[in-house]
Amino acid sequence: MKFTDQLRRAERRNDSLLCVGLDPDPAKFPGAWKGDAGRIYDFCSAIVDATKDLVIAFKPQIAYFASHRAEDQLERLMAHIKRVAPEVPVILDAKRGDIGPTAEQYAREAFERYQADAVTLSPFMGFDSLEPWLRYGDRGLILLCRTSNPGGSDLQAQPLANGTGGELVYERVARLAQGDWNRSGQLGLVVGATFPGEIARVRELAPTLPLLIPGVGAQGGDAAATVRAGWRAEAPIVVNSSRAVLYASNGDDFASAARRVAQATRVELNAHKPAA
Repeated sequence: MKFTDQLRRAERRNDSLLCVGLDPDPAKFPGAWKGDAGRIYDFCSAIVDATKDLVIAFKPQIAYFASHRAEDQLERLMAHIKRVAPEVPVILDAKRGDIGPTAEQYAREAFERYQADAVTLSPFMGFDSLEPWLRYGDRGLILLCRTSNPGGSDLQAQPLANGTGGELVYERVARLAQGDWNRSGQLGLVVGATFPGEIARVRELAPTLPLLIPGVGAQGGDAAATVRAGWRAEAPIVVNSSRAVLYASNGDDFASAARRVAQATRVELNAHKPAA
């Protein structure tokens, strides 16, 4: 099944726009697990088991595994998600961006080693940095467009020259992703919840693309404004929350606490979808 079809199916099945980001920090693990990087798989799999019926997607962030030499635990986690929640797509948050043979190896890593359904990419080296990924025609490629961090404005919000009418960099990325670049039909865009006005603009330029929207929860993005700006019946939004869910409790009840926060976030997001 193609990634975009997986998203639509998961949205309907779990009645959810929520993506749980899996950013394991052993320093924040509960109880006796605190500081133990050998427990990354155990912690993340417990979160998955507790929330798998509440989400549209899971999003493991590869740096949180690689920095602890835990790539093998990431492989086990990906396999676990496929086993216990086969209907939930997994987005590998890697933000890769390179060309030629190097991009080919990154694509093999994401889609063959880790079996990700989609991956986040930096598009700023142009279309040839996407070509090796497009050979995996059913997998999602989610391009950085208007990110949630304040420094994103240093480049993404700058106007282009040469007769573009003041088009901003992130607007050009959105146009290309909706148009010429989307040769597989599986492109999406990252747009931060901290910029609801820009979410609306990206949705205007890319009306059919899924949007991955980080920044709700610990980063302070507004759930209501995010859903109103981005959600369309024909184009899913994937609203990510990581820390607020993962670290809802530092006790033995961490998984049940994560479920409570995920459930509340899911309800809040759904409450702001326009009536059919």
